[in-house]
Amino acid sequence: MSDFGFLKVAAAIPEVRVADCEFNVQQIKTMIFNASTQGVRIICFPELSVTAYSCGDLFFQKKLIRAAEENVTELLKETADLPIGFIIGVPIEHNSKLYNSALICFEGRVRGIVPKTYLPNYAEFYEKRWFQSYKSVAEISPRTIRYAGREVLFGTNILFDIGCAKFAVEICEDVWSVIPPSSGHTMSGASLIFNLSASNELIGKQQYVKSLISQQSARCQAGYIYTSAGFGESTTDVVYTGNAYIYENGKLLAESKRFQLKEQLIFSDLDVDLLNAERQKNTTFIGKPSVYCTNYAVETLISTNPPKEHFPLNRFVNPAPFIPVTDNYDESCGEIFSIQLLGLAKRLVHTSASSLILGVSGGLDSTLALLVCVKTADQLRLPRNMICGVTMPGFGTSNRTHQNACRLMKSLGITVKEINITAACEQHFKDIRHNIAQHDITYENTQARERTQILMDLANQLNGLVVGTGDMSELALGWATYNGDHISMYGVNAGIPKTLVRHLVKWVTENKMNTETETETQKTLRDIIETPVSPELLPVDSEGAMTQFTEDLIGPYELHDFFLFYMLRYGFSPEKIYFLARHAFKNIYEESVLLRWMEVFYRRFFSQQFKRSCMPDGTKVGSVNLSPRGDWRMPSDANARLWLHEIERLKKK
Repeated sequence: MSDFGFLKVAAAIPEVRVADCEFNVQQIKTMIFNASTQGVRIICFPELSVTAYSCGDLFFQKKLIRAAEENVTELLKETADLPIGFIIGVPIEHNSKLYNSALICFEGRVRGIVPKTYLPNYAEFYEKRWFQSYKSVAEISPRTIRYAGREVLFGTNILFDIGCAKFAVEICEDVWSVIPPSSGHTMSGASLIFNLSASNELIGKQQYVKSLISQQSARCQAGYIYTSAGFGESTTDVVYTGNAYIYENGKLLAESKRFQLKEQLIFSDLDVDLLNAERQKNTTFIGKPSVYCTNYAVETLISTNPPKEHFPLNRFVNPAPFIPVTDNYDESCGEIFSIQLLGLAKRLVHTSASSLILGVSGGLDSTLALLVCVKTADQLRLPRNMICGVTMPGFGTSNRTHQNACRLMKSLGITVKEINITAACEQHFKDIRHNIAQHDITYENTQARERTQILMDLANQLNGLVVGTGDMSELALGWATYNGDHISMYGVNAGIPKTLVRHLVKWVTENKMNTETETETQKTLRDIIETPVSPELLPVDSEGAMTQFTEDLIGPYELHDFFLFYMLRYGFSPEKIYFLARHAFKNIYEESVLLRWMEVFYRRFFSQQFKRSCMPDGTKVGSVNLSPRGDWRMPSDANARLWLHEIERLKKK
């Protein structure tokens, strides 16, 4: 097993010759050795890969069955010293019946034999002509049969324990059934499923197979490794093109190429920790429903010769996990924006508010909130002037953001108010006897609270609803003034992290602003997208430019969002998150920089929970959310020492 809960697995598609067991086993052996040198711990081959799947009535020949066993026996001897397990397909004769089976082999021995449960009987497949179906029912427990000179567990309900996880096996048609055996396997503890298949190619079939496997992987919250027969199988009536896939909880990690004339080997690192974290939150995996077989045997496969070398991680780690990575990016962004819109629409209708009030700073967060308000009004067929946008310039307001705020509001046709807060803040400093030249937290927070007071009072005056503009990243870090911009009557961005805000504004610019009257809006939005993130609470320079940049103070939001995602979504430790960050941000951030901002993240996340404990309502958008009423319930006085000590240990390495 590789570091940090990752397990490298492989799916192999060897070249085969029909009924030539010696040739086929030689190809299998070569691929096993190759996979072992690359750190693979378990490799799976296609259905009946030792004989080839398309032998037809040759399966009735004793010579073929004996040759398969003899060559498997030789293969076991030649691979006994390798720290790799392999799964191969072989016809097994037992009690005068022939079974289409998978052999699970490890350190020179067959450790289990899993027969196929569901046999196809289509026009192109006549498996029932040659093989016996092995029905997995409650009365049947794994038995032992003799194979390759040893007594071996035989049955469908066998789990193989490799220390970090348990895996199970099903064969081809099994996953197409109404209740696949893998459903029972995962309910009984398997987190990895291997499928040996021999599925012929048909027009449109590949996408269906991928959808089927993806769904089963997601439904079972498991890793699913599928490999199907390829070049060399008989083409008398059908063609086998060699499809192999590795899925993790429904997500495709690796796939083979189609229509290849040579063998293929794909591999990837499955995150066992991730799968376990998903299951901890899903009570479906507690208990074993009676419809599944409960008589499981467990075979332990712990290596006596584990690999000493650590192999590099063989999978993509997305540096922006909150940004949709789908075939239809536009559709994903549209869904997110529509969730925000619907949440606000419901709150507006429920409260019978006459107006929507929000502060518009010319920054990204308030821009996204304003766009949501505008499109909500449009959908409810309300006039846009029922939206009251308020720009409230103060000591740190730059010319650029102020002008963008005014231009944006005017171009969108909403009601515009400008209320300068400078005089009010100066009076407040006099009232509390604060030196205006002392630019400390009091100086900054006074401005934020003054702005919130204005918005709340306007809401009372206009029978309105104050729309919050703060985002989820700010909530995570506590980068908001308590009872200032921290408070609103509905937070439309509460489920949107900072890294996603920019993408959504850009998406709206390109997809929702498509009329001639909104050309000015598009120009303004593009400049806002390019504007650095800043609270603008410290005085501007002599030319009216901002002097305060958020990411210089608390660190890059792309790092904080990365830490936030893996901490909350999967409960990963700082050490594992650091490992993933090194992989995701390689050649972008030095390791010392990653640890510096990770420490800032954990310190702020723990110390600022009190702000999240009383955060306003706001809709959940993705799988991570900080609402104290739903996804994240943490004591405000929880101690961060465990996490910070681990970061200190990482610094000393």
